[in-house]
Amino acid sequence: MSVSVAAAGKIVWLIGIVTWYVVRYPFERRAKRARIVSHRRSNLDRFALVSGLLGLAIVPGFYLLTGFPKAADYPTRGWAIVLGALIFAIAVWFFRRTHKRLGRNWSVTLEIRERHELISDGPYALIRHPMYTSFLLMGLGQAFLLSNWIAGPAGIVGFAVLFFARVDKEERMMLEIFGAQYRDYMGRTKRIIPYLY
Repeated sequence: MSVSVAAAGKIVWLIGIVTWYVVRYPFERRAKRARIVSHRRSNLDRFALVSGLLGLAIVPGFYLLTGFPKAADYPTRGWAIVLGALIFAIAVWFFRRTHKRLGRNWSVTLEIRERHELISDGPYALIRHPMYTSFLLMGLGQAFLLSNWIAGPAGIVGFAVLFFARVDKEERMMLEIFGAQYRDYMGRTKRIIPYLY
């Protein structure tokens, strides 16, 4: 039995999203053990996280399970699946590197942990928010993998809401905690795209 090109894109997306969760899970468990000394949780932050989850997992997952909305499907191209798979693989690899480098400093929400350090090397050497970069790449990969005008771009939309609702708040928090050290770091790095933005 041969797999259609559209089905291959869906399978690659599913493998990618499962791998993403497998990468995150041990860091999430470890993070729960570290004491939180400060946080900036809010309803806007919760909304941003839910938006990211909806766009990058729930909407495309629902599409995979049900095929809805079928009317928004468009013809799948083999080159798009290959490109999407490559982008998604880079996203997951970068996501893992970011988690490993953050170590005990990582958290899902805007939190400062006990003995929190400013990380400015590894994936953080050129950009301040490489985890958001990995989400942007996941969203782009998803747009190529899922040939549906709703499920495909949902990841980019979810990423955009998450990023723009949180990044300023996150940077203000880091400035409060690390002061001039973070301001200097901001001066020599970009937010999510090296040398550009």
